[in-house]
Amino acid sequence: MSYWYEPLVPAKLERDDMGAPFSQDYGDIYHAGAQPLQQAREVFLKGNGLPERWANMPSFTILETGFGAGHNFLATWQAWRQDSARCNRLHFVSIEAHPFTKADMGRLVADLPADVQILAQELNRAWPPLTPGIHRLEFSHGQVTLTLAFGKAATIARQLDLNFHACYLDGFSPRVNPEMWTPKLFGQLVRMAHQGATLATWCSASQVRRDLQNAGFLIERHPGFQGKRHRITGQLRAHLGRPYSPPSKDTVAVIGGGFSGASCAYALAQRGYEVTVIDPALQVDKAGVHRNHVAAALTPYLSRIDDARARVSRAGVNLARLRWRDAIQQGIVQHCGTFEPIAVEEQATWQQALEKLRLPAAWVRWVTADQAGELCGLPLRRPGIWHAYGHQVNPAALLRFLLQHQYINTQAAVVARLARSPQGVWHLYDANHQCLAQASVVVIAAAGQSQRLLTNAGVDLSLVTRLRGLHDVSGQLNHYADVAKWLPKAIIAGDGLCFPYPPAALIGGSTYEANSALSIIREKGCLEISHKLADLLEIPGDMLHAKVVRQRGWRGHRAAVRDHFPIMGWVPGVEGLWLSAAFGSRGLTWAAVSAELLASQLSAEPIPLERSLSRRSAPS
Repeated sequence: MSYWYEPLVPAKLERDDMGAPFSQDYGDIYHAGAQPLQQAREVFLKGNGLPERWANMPSFTILETGFGAGHNFLATWQAWRQDSARCNRLHFVSIEAHPFTKADMGRLVADLPADVQILAQELNRAWPPLTPGIHRLEFSHGQVTLTLAFGKAATIARQLDLNFHACYLDGFSPRVNPEMWTPKLFGQLVRMAHQGATLATWCSASQVRRDLQNAGFLIERHPGFQGKRHRITGQLRAHLGRPYSPPSKDTVAVIGGGFSGASCAYALAQRGYEVTVIDPALQVDKAGVHRNHVAAALTPYLSRIDDARARVSRAGVNLARLRWRDAIQQGIVQHCGTFEPIAVEEQATWQQALEKLRLPAAWVRWVTADQAGELCGLPLRRPGIWHAYGHQVNPAALLRFLLQHQYINTQAAVVARLARSPQGVWHLYDANHQCLAQASVVVIAAAGQSQRLLTNAGVDLSLVTRLRGLHDVSGQLNHYADVAKWLPKAIIAGDGLCFPYPPAALIGGSTYEANSALSIIREKGCLEISHKLADLLEIPGDMLHAKVVRQRGWRGHRAAVRDHFPIMGWVPGVEGLWLSAAFGSRGLTWAAVSAELLASQLSAEPIPLERSLSRRSAPS
């Protein structure tokens, strides 16, 4: 396993003699009495001065140390909805070591009063697969975000990147779950707190009070709720915490209209930013060089040790599902699942790895050959891995969808040079020194052209260490007609991959050719792909190759670095310049992560990715 990996163990829904949710593992109840929402309002909201404190703020962030059954979030969301002076955006971040399954969450929310049922059911519908790490959900048209951090508090708290205004210190009692009330965790709270941040908790244990005071909070004790003698509130000492910086609404210029650039532009536009996307390939079509590219895979990468690529990939698929949900509704992104056949010599190793990872079957599972055949709708003879969250994407349609947003302007031009004025404004020029655009923030999402653009911006490339070894890789896809009998219901991926493409057509790929400038379909590539697909589909290669429609194939280029890990983040030492590059063959997955990282940082939101992963992907 990776250095911090811990399998996620879901909670089991049990009840005590009074019918309250109860944990046998901790020997404690999830809430006191029969009024969990009222406890949330009295202890946590009132204890943090809410809703008054968020009045008319552009955004307000709350951190909770134990999500449990979600009562505190639901009470907060309801209070926000009912408040005419509410903040424009509410961010709620919650840690949970043992989340409930979707089915158990449904049973829990069914117990809640009628006035919160609509919100509770919406939460249940959005409940994510129980995989370790960070999950971002959105409600109320994106004005309310719920960031769930699944993992043990001592571990996952170090991975969170946010600045909170208020904290709900919740969890099972220190007597049965001391890990939730440690000085180390309280130190992490101080790291994540704004100046003037507050906290509230039902717990008033003397050791907890002392440890919070030692961490930097001024603590007060108050009468408790429903029979408890006391509860406490706290405020960060004046010399601690980060100053509050309201979300900016800078203008943004994006160089590059591919997956990376379009995704960044769309994520920002949905938050109200004015974005200009510049790419010479946009002259004919908003799909650019992908205009004949009709099938691609959005499938989570799986590692036996859950390495950094697997974790970022998992986040990328979940963020793509969130940000591109309208494209899913339009059928541009289709949830179909992906089957990965495994060679005989690797089957035992992979089955052992899946047992150790303990990822939910709703996310990934081992399937027999018969099960694979049923899922794919074809007779298959090899077992393998079923990725339930595999998606087929129409890249051309997706790019058109993303770039047609009302806050996105596009220009078909080549950026030759960019320079930042003393006033902090970037100017983008063409080869004739004509200014194409001005912006406070520039995103370079130009694949193999990234080094040239950075150099022309005066950036010292020795500081952008991860760009070393950036190289172009070209490849092609085949289109097959009259192949209805071989058409799978799901993506099949291995050494090559194939997609069902209606009506009765098949798309397959791919080839990898380093430093090839060719943009035409090559016969050698057609033959190579046909044999790869024939192996996946377990049919004769010559029979399949005879069905190639060469004039309908697609060939494109992608940029990659040696470690096959994306580069995404602020360019070191250069204010207002962001790099999103080296996506290789996983452009769709990395694009969603990069876009949300940029948009979250610009908008002063909690970052929807572990700190170790965002650092790992940084340009330097």
